[in-house]
Amino acid sequence: MERQDLAEYAAQSESSRGRRYQELYKDDRPAYERDRDRIIHCAAFRRLEYKTQVFVNHEGDYYRTRLTHSLEVAQIGRGIARRLKLNEDLVEALALSHDLGHTPFGHTGEEVLNRLMSSSGGFEHNRQSLRIVEHLEERYPDFNGLNLSWEVREGIIKHSSDYDIPDGSGFEEYRPEMRATMEAQIIDLADEIAYNNHDIDDGLKAGYLDPEALMGVDLWAETYNRVAAKYPSLSKDRQILQTISHLIGFLILDLVEQTSANIIAQGINSLDDVRGLSANLVMFSSETARRNRELKIFLYQNLYSHYKVERMRIKAERFLTMLFENYLEHPTLLPTSYQDSCSQQGKERVVCDYIAGMTDRYALDEYKRLFEPYERV
Repeated sequence: MERQDLAEYAAQSESSRGRRYQELYKDDRPAYERDRDRIIHCAAFRRLEYKTQVFVNHEGDYYRTRLTHSLEVAQIGRGIARRLKLNEDLVEALALSHDLGHTPFGHTGEEVLNRLMSSSGGFEHNRQSLRIVEHLEERYPDFNGLNLSWEVREGIIKHSSDYDIPDGSGFEEYRPEMRATMEAQIIDLADEIAYNNHDIDDGLKAGYLDPEALMGVDLWAETYNRVAAKYPSLSKDRQILQTISHLIGFLILDLVEQTSANIIAQGINSLDDVRGLSANLVMFSSETARRNRELKIFLYQNLYSHYKVERMRIKAERFLTMLFENYLEHPTLLPTSYQDSCSQQGKERVVCDYIAGMTDRYALDEYKRLFEPYERV
């Protein structure tokens, strides 16, 4: 059973628009709990373990991957949902699925595939996530995909961030003109809270970020000083980790308070009220949003544009392009199952699906198998 104290504007399994295919179930789990479990057990979710967040997997075991990032988003998202009395199972399903369609080597891989697919429909990772759960996973006897609830699929295609600009063209089934559930809205900012803070941790650990320069960011400096006053004898490493923990807590609290105020101000009494709005209800206060943007700008300038990150980006761009062009010219290099799909899906889309599904490690190994003469095939 789902929680009995959910808010009247929360998404509930019994009110779901349902699944594309009818099924006979072996148990009576609520719909969104079943969706979460299917996502955790699918192949695309496991592959996130070896897909880049910022640092490529071989650079060290400490750094976040797409998998650990997704788990952190789920943890943050559930905490927000619980405080707002929203559906935690739906939030967790969306958090764990929001990056399923990501390519190897982070946003570089996405940019490369989008460029190479410009004449064949392009590439965008939210659309690819939906393609995975609707078509590419092959686990069940009567259909392809995971046959997830409509609300999970809607939340996947409507996910938005600085890197994701949702485009409803071709996805009219998911009512692009209609506001997503509050559970889906939570993911946009839980994602941001997670990657801002774990990228600080990873960037400092790698030595790419200057701790003194970071103190020039108000949101970080204020939290750092508050932790220092609370624990004056803390070691530097623990001071940083506690600052990250306190900052996550502050952002969650601010978001919950501002969202609660928005719910009251807008007179929200049902999910239909949420869907009829012209803007999201889930947001930071204006001051916290401003200071959070300052932090994001700092990370872009000092971490994501760091010359060592840029070196890996250029390398990844080069060999992913070579892989794509080689498969396209010689589709017989693809595994047999992918070759068989070319006539139905089109050669370009099949090659794109194959590369997008690769982990960083597999893409590097495939490059060696195809281009290094002494490498075993």
